[in-house]
Amino acid sequence: MSIIITHLFKGRRGTTLADGTPSGILKRAVTTPVALGAAGLDGDYHADRSVHGGAEKALHHFPAEHYVRLAASFPAAAALLDTGSIGENLSSRGLDEHGACIGDIYALGDARLQLTQPRRPCWKIDQRYDVRGLAAHIARAGLTGWYYRVLSPATIEAGMTLELVERDPAAPSVAEFHATLAARRPPLAVLARYAALDALPAALRARIGTRLAWLRRHPPS
Repeated sequence: MSIIITHLFKGRRGTTLADGTPSGILKRAVTTPVALGAAGLDGDYHADRSVHGGAEKALHHFPAEHYVRLAASFPAAAALLDTGSIGENLSSRGLDEHGACIGDIYALGDARLQLTQPRRPCWKIDQRYDVRGLAAHIARAGLTGWYYRVLSPATIEAGMTLELVERDPAAPSVAEFHATLAARRPPLAVLARYAALDALPAALRARIGTRLAWLRRHPPS
């Protein structure tokens, strides 16, 4: 599997939403080579690193095809729903949540990236596009994109090819993983398998384990 990364984007310090809230969702295209390290692209700004950025969410990859679907569902925001506007770092066509799997390792030039988790859309998306319900719709439809950790730093640029180099055949797709966690009572055996996925961030594995224990203590009546 190989796809072209058509655009790179990074945030700028000092950017704010319409209500004055600092946010790194407002990114700009990067047209020259940029250093990629363990924390992401050099100079990429994140206002709240508790939910975005850091080693386990160093890069956000969002399929460009999703914008057409989102604009059809939210025509009032269609003019703003353009590539790069939802806060992604990497944009491409031809790879989505059904084709990407948890734990996938990709080569991007000399860099090595590992897919760690779907993005959890937050309220800032509604603020960004000035429309209510967009973040909730993204979650329901599974149009989340996903995060990578950086296994091998390197310099990258738009136009490079992302190549799948390693995949666990038992790993769930991003779509399957997201849908399972969104279910009210997901299968316990599946949750137990997810809680043991080494590719997931430790904090997410712990949350899955906590939910699994609760569900076991509270079986359906």
